Amino acid sequence: MAHKQNKSEFIDIQALFRNYLRHWWWFAISVGICGICAYVYVKTHPKEYVVRANVLVSEDDTGSFTAMSGMSDLFGSSANVEDEVFIINSHSVLRDVSRKLGINKIHMVKTGFLSSKLAYPKFPVDVYAAPAITDTLMSSIEFKVDVAKNGTADIEAKVGRNTIAEMDDAKLPAMLETSYGRFVVNTTDSYKKGEEVESTIWLNGHDATAEDLAVSVKSDKASRKSNMIELYIQSPNSLYGVDVLNNIVANYNERAINDKNQQGEKTKAFIDERLALISGDLSEAESNIQRYKQDRGIVDVGAEASYNMNVRGAAESALVQARTNSELVKMARDFLRQPENAYELIPGANDMGAASGAVSTYNSLIMRRMELSANARGNNKVLKALDKQIDAMRATINSTLDRAYETSLVAVRDAQAEANKARGKLGNVPAQEREFLGLQRQQAVKQQLYLFLLQRREETSMLLANAIPKGRIVDEAYTLKEPVGMGKFQVLAIAILIGLFIPIFLLYMQRFLRTKFEDVDELKKLTDVPVLGEVCVDKSGECPAVRPNDTSSTSELFRALRTRLGFMLKPEDKVIVVTSTRSGEGKSYVSLNFAVTMALLGKKVLLIGGDIRNPSLADYLGLPNRAGLTTFLANPQTPLNTLITPFNGVPNLSVMVAGPIPPNPAELLASHAVEDLFERLRQEYDFIIVDSAPVGMVSDTFNLDRIADATMYVCRANYTTRTDVRFFNDVYDDKRLTNMSLVINGTHSVGRYGYGYGGTHTHTSTK
Repeated sequence: MAHKQNKSEFIDIQALFRNYLRHWWWFAISVGICGICAYVYVKTHPKEYVVRANVLVSEDDTGSFTAMSGMSDLFGSSANVEDEVFIINSHSVLRDVSRKLGINKIHMVKTGFLSSKLAYPKFPVDVYAAPAITDTLMSSIEFKVDVAKNGTADIEAKVGRNTIAEMDDAKLPAMLETSYGRFVVNTTDSYKKGEEVESTIWLNGHDATAEDLAVSVKSDKASRKSNMIELYIQSPNSLYGVDVLNNIVANYNERAINDKNQQGEKTKAFIDERLALISGDLSEAESNIQRYKQDRGIVDVGAEASYNMNVRGAAESALVQARTNSELVKMARDFLRQPENAYELIPGANDMGAASGAVSTYNSLIMRRMELSANARGNNKVLKALDKQIDAMRATINSTLDRAYETSLVAVRDAQAEANKARGKLGNVPAQEREFLGLQRQQAVKQQLYLFLLQRREETSMLLANAIPKGRIVDEAYTLKEPVGMGKFQVLAIAILIGLFIPIFLLYMQRFLRTKFEDVDELKKLTDVPVLGEVCVDKSGECPAVRPNDTSSTSELFRALRTRLGFMLKPEDKVIVVTSTRSGEGKSYVSLNFAVTMALLGKKVLLIGGDIRNPSLADYLGLPNRAGLTTFLANPQTPLNTLITPFNGVPNLSVMVAGPIPPNPAELLASHAVEDLFERLRQEYDFIIVDSAPVGMVSDTFNLDRIADATMYVCRANYTTRTDVRFFNDVYDDKRLTNMSLVINGTHSVGRYGYGYGGTHTHTSTK
């Protein structure tokens, strides 16, 4: 069993390999086409280089004025790197880069057959348009500019497949009037006079260019816990990639500095407003002291009274500070609760005591939202998420400010108590001195607040003057040494493999999906019916194909059939019935040539047309069908010699045609006349070949089986279906035909028979 299985597998491989060899031209064409495609690909796809840049996102410095710096830990880091990744690759940043570098125009210059290069930053020809056009242009305009040696140019402007402007032999500079606006085409300083140039320029709007850059420029965090952002881009021109990444980082930092300055300016304006108020109060306090001294001639007060007044002054200064902080918190709370200020910065974030940290963090989120809202379009998911974060934090800030305000009121009450205590100690001080020292105390409090605000303004001014970029450049844009992608030899190798794979796959699928068998080996896997032999394709056009002294492949195959059938027959066996499943499989062709082969042995052979419903044998042989088998079956008294005709050209071979079509063919073939006829013929002939009807169409052949000694069942390669195979398998299993064996017609077996001598016939009959 194992040996049989191994043999079957070996035959499978052989059959598959033979099938591939038979279709060698498929492989040649496929490899050729894929090779051409590989050549075109290599020429039209230049090598691309990877350009990288690394940026470290710094933490926001919010602790300078924060009274409670630990609040930042409560609300998380102010440097949200994921948001910064979005900002650095945002639409507005990329749009500004497009404007600065002018990369909304892509210049491709032809360098050879099918090959072009990206010309940057210098190019021989350019297209100029008004800024208003490039700011609003929604479609990509393709300009094909061919400059001749004499300096004239053929220009064609297209949007998609539609030509919007065209000029031939135009003198440069040339002006194109289109529905999109006016464009000027001209050479640049890089153009060499007398040079032929074929250039293609794609002009896009800055918004469209920004969208393209958003796809080509990749940005991501270096790691989950890292503040490092990695930027990279692939481009056939490394200088283009370097300029794009460096300008993206520069624009990102410029925007971040502007955002910080905006926040600082708002804080500075708030401090200036407070300074103006305190300055007026301080001037008034100093004027009151001066007038009091002049009116009452006071030079100095007692030391004890002065001390007590200083204590009271400190207490009341603390009271003023507490009230100031309380007012700042109340102002921030009221500001935040107004609907129109939902996404506005809270002023005075650094002077609100315990709430300063929370307010600073909130302001950082507001600044980030300002940036995102300027960059985002439509229903941006990142912006929506940030709005939810701000809304949630606003509720937290409200609670924080409420608690801070309550705390400030407690501080005010405590400071008021201390001030009242200090006032009580001045009860024994003369009224005049007490009044004077009170004026001094008010002046000291106002002066202290004034100095405090001056300090804050100075610190804010220093930050504005020394704004640090948001992203510290760790690695400026640099180009990797080796280009990415496959080399030309790799592309060629892959193309060859694909070229080999395609016909292999197609032939396999053809073999797998087809409903017909192709050769003997394949048929043997589908049936247990013994295979007597095969008949190869024959194109000689001769009838019969087998002739005396013929050594063609066809003749040798029929001789092989004769030999194998001889081993199957007993000495007394003479009647051989030839049938098939359906017409067109070549049973008449096999019947005739097999009969000729038997006659060449010197045997007396009779060929009978047994298909009485469709008597095609007479037509095939060019004989009249006036009298034949049906004539005798209808009238057994008919002399046989009148129904049998010698076959011209082949000694010992005679033919009995089917005769006229009877009205009752089944009854005729079932009659005793059949036995009588073949009993008489057995006595006179050595072999009787009956070309019977197809068993898959009528039952006539089964009626003739009682007189048959062997049955040759003809099937045809690439014609007989698997359904037909299942049919004759059932016939064989049910033993409905005597001594049944298969003859395969229409195979390609020239190489296996004939041994290379004699003529070679390549004809297949379907009779």
